[in-house]
Amino acid sequence: MQDADMMQQIATGQGFIAALDQSGGSTPGALMGYGIGEDAYGSEDEMFGLIHAMRSRIITSPSFGSGKVIGAILFERTMDGNIDGKPVPDVLKDRGIVPFLKVDKGLEDEADGVKLMKPMPGLGDLLKRAKAKGIFGTKMRSVIERANPAGIAAIVEQQFQVANEIVDAGLMPIIEPEISLKSPERAEADVMLHRELVKALDALPDDRQVMLKLSLPAKAGLYDDIVDHPRVLRIVALSGGYSREDACRELAKNKGMIASFSRALLSELRHDMSDDEFDAKLGEAIDGISAASAT
Repeated sequence: MQDADMMQQIATGQGFIAALDQSGGSTPGALMGYGIGEDAYGSEDEMFGLIHAMRSRIITSPSFGSGKVIGAILFERTMDGNIDGKPVPDVLKDRGIVPFLKVDKGLEDEADGVKLMKPMPGLGDLLKRAKAKGIFGTKMRSVIERANPAGIAAIVEQQFQVANEIVDAGLMPIIEPEISLKSPERAEADVMLHRELVKALDALPDDRQVMLKLSLPAKAGLYDDIVDHPRVLRIVALSGGYSREDACRELAKNKGMIASFSRALLSELRHDMSDDEFDAKLGEAIDGISAASAT
């Protein structure tokens, strides 16, 4: 796929974006969910080898290439890896799936009710390398714990500042200011985030677009107006700890949003399944998430 084809697929494609971007801190949990305990590896390289094998199995599974997965977000090591001797981004594009890359380096400690992104030294070089490998866009995550106006404004300002650098590098940024489902001020934080996002989007030049990856709002339909904003290519939703059933139910209440799930997509997969069992379970999850995204 060429850039124009990938842009069209992400803008209008029927389906969802798979999040396969667990990084160093979240990899042990992802492997544990897959049925591989920490006693199965003795080094970071062995751990990443196991998670790469898991992701490779997912990407090459027949159901993953069904056309219902329109994009996939990768961890940097996955982008740099191969499947059967072929670069992972090329394998995805051959299957009709647009590749994205997680670029953030984790979170700062909480301040003003939020966790900003850590500095990203070398981001420019990473973006150049990603572009050369055929990556279409990026994703970066920060977290909102409380309905603190100053903190939420700071998160949006930081996200859009980095997003502009990503657009300048010829890539499509996915901005992810996650609101914790555990926050006792979740509904209030939703409203504050909506307000700050509209301000930031309105301030973008006419020739710029971004994507947004947002927590499913406490009040369904909160982001309906942003779905149609001319500076927004697409809004995707994270599952945020919901079960797949609950995440799909909440997603279906929000028109124009599609899924970008990780745990809700992968939670029933186990490494000791036969290939047929694995594909059946993955296909069941893909079908349900795709259906919930078609609203």
